[in-house]
Amino acid sequence: MKSIRITLIAALPLILGACVVAPVGGHHGAPAGVVYVAPTYAQPGTGFVWSYHATFGWGWRHHRHGWHRGWR
Repeated sequence: MKSIRITLIAALPLILGACVVAPVGGHHGAPAGVVYVAPTYAQPGTGFVWSYHATFGWGWRHHRHGWHRGWR
């Protein structure tokens, strides 16, 4: 009985790990079905990443400063 309990406890991460499903997304944070558009101008500075915005589309985004050219 003790060996069955230890086996179940050891297998618990595998059992729970199978339940986690990552959402399917497109390129650089875009939802599935959104077409990727390449940048039309150079990266405005260090730390900016080409990303998708649900309202404005593709643009440069900085993790601290937000969207380049004032997107919110």
